[in-house]
Amino acid sequence: MPNRIGADGEGVAESLKSSDFGTGPLWRISRQDLDKLMTTLEVDRVGLSERALVAGAPLVLPRCELSTIHYCLEGSGRLLVDGELPIHLNAHTLVIVPPGKGMTIVASDPVPAAQRGIVKAFDDAFVLGSAHRHKVGDGEPLVMLVCGSFQAVCAASLDLFASLASPIVETFDPQDQLDQVLSFAMAELAAQDVGGGPMSAALLKLVLLSLLRRCLISENPWVERFSILNDPPVARAFAEMASRPAARHTVQSLSHLVGLSRSAFMSRFASSFAEAPMSLLRRLRMRHAAGQLAANALSIDQVALHAGYQSRSSFTRTFRRHYGSDPSEYRAEARRTPGRGHLGQVPQERPALE
Repeated sequence: MPNRIGADGEGVAESLKSSDFGTGPLWRISRQDLDKLMTTLEVDRVGLSERALVAGAPLVLPRCELSTIHYCLEGSGRLLVDGELPIHLNAHTLVIVPPGKGMTIVASDPVPAAQRGIVKAFDDAFVLGSAHRHKVGDGEPLVMLVCGSFQAVCAASLDLFASLASPIVETFDPQDQLDQVLSFAMAELAAQDVGGGPMSAALLKLVLLSLLRRCLISENPWVERFSILNDPPVARAFAEMASRPAARHTVQSLSHLVGLSRSAFMSRFASSFAEAPMSLLRRLRMRHAAGQLAANALSIDQVALHAGYQSRSSFTRTFRRHYGSDPSEYRAEARRTPGRGHLGQVPQERPALE
């Protein structure tokens, strides 16, 4: 897919090379635009806490009006977010969750449930950032995290993470030292010294800048969200399609959702993607289906329904056209070579603009 060209002659979005199972991003922001985006980033309203969970002691978090951050310091567990598949947490996993989502954190437990006995009641009223350190349950913690809330604004008005279609999940390396940066930020907040708020915000900004750099290399679809930030209505329509690929989207419903006329929506969508909305929706549906086939948790009929297809035969024809194999063949290849495969490229079929 060709790059879009901005007024300065630079590419506004960069297409992606093949991805193992077709679940990678379809577009990337250009280096030039990413640099501009990062230059205007401002972070405030920061609250951070360290949380330690023992086996069998989940922590339920209330919905937050701000975006939230969760960074696993050590151990392993799961983050359960409303409407999302469980997010596996390991050391140096970073998760950004959009506002308004209910969340539960559970430590991974190597001890069988029958041998654990009864766990004391857990705390379901913990407020993000309300304490420097918070332990849930009795005994040795199995997972330790830094969690908190924040607001990140670009260009003085755009909340960078508030309209995410789904959480951002990235795993960093120990040498990235994000754990140390977050520890410094928490120490500033706990000390309640002069300038602690701005200092903690500046430190959290370093973490978010490290995340934004991943836009250029990450194979996770969240990077698409930043390739089209120059047109918020189009970005919102894209987020709606990406988060609910099975919904009965039409050009009319999408244009109405974002407050544009059909012709204006089509024009601006084509400018952003060089592709018609329904063509892009098919590719998003096929990518969604490819990920579910590789996960091997649903039947092919269920995968078809989750991709917006009532007919398995119609789904199979479309999937074969995009990936060159039947869904069953794709799943078999995914099981033979977990984590990679030769069948799954990002869907490339792109009919002419409609």
